[in-house]
Amino acid sequence: MNEQFGISGKVAVVTGAGGVLGSNIAKSLLQQGAKVVAVDIRQEELAKRVAELEAYGRDVIGVVGNVLELDSLRQLAGDILSRWGKVDILLNIAGGNMPGATLAPEQHFYDMDIHCWEKVTNLNMNGTVYPSLVFSKVMAQQGKGCIINVSSMTAYGAITRVPGYSAAKTAVANFTQWLACELALKYGDGIRVNAIAPGFFIGDQNRAVLINPDGSLTERSKKVLAKTPMRRFGNIDELNGTVQFLCSDAASFITGVVLPVDGGFSAFSGV
Repeated sequence: MNEQFGISGKVAVVTGAGGVLGSNIAKSLLQQGAKVVAVDIRQEELAKRVAELEAYGRDVIGVVGNVLELDSLRQLAGDILSRWGKVDILLNIAGGNMPGATLAPEQHFYDMDIHCWEKVTNLNMNGTVYPSLVFSKVMAQQGKGCIINVSSMTAYGAITRVPGYSAAKTAVANFTQWLACELALKYGDGIRVNAIAPGFFIGDQNRAVLINPDGSLTERSKKVLAKTPMRRFGNIDELNGTVQFLCSDAASFITGVVLPVDGGFSAFSGV
């Protein structure tokens, strides 16, 4: 085993751990020997995921928490420090979209539910900023730490129908670069901030948009695959290696990067 890529013994906070992406990455971290604090606002979903995660390691705790409440995040940080004495990794995975902020093909911008826009942009943008505000302070005091945010292909170019999600994930990409520079300049080279930009993976939130009830591809799926040189959707496990690399000492000189994991989608012009 190449220890340069190892994360054994590191303490990782994973927000959105009740979801498919968050729980899958948490599982991967546990399998590599990390200690995991799984955070989600949905108690039932979190309990189910933590029960599954316990099969991969004992060093996992589930905490019901809201990434948009600074006081509860500060309390969580204090509790983790009391238990494990440090926070090495923050994975800001809490986010997502909702129907009211997604436009059907026949709808116009003016049909969008502005309240849903506010919820989606708040969750994805501030749901990244607030945990970063709290846990980067812990890392600054330690002189070491790693933050990984989740951006999107929507940060690379306009993608129809998802205006709120697109705006927020573009903001996440910019915030990642800004915070990386801010922390390195003021607290040294031990603290790094990067983001992954997943391409198209089929999950609970986008399944109906990409897959017809009969299992065939929707027109939107066909357009996505036509612009993906690998000509397939990603497997969610294919994000794990990228996350581990960015969390490890192998990436010690990498900060401010938004790394696509997309089968070539962001590189391909379509011609």
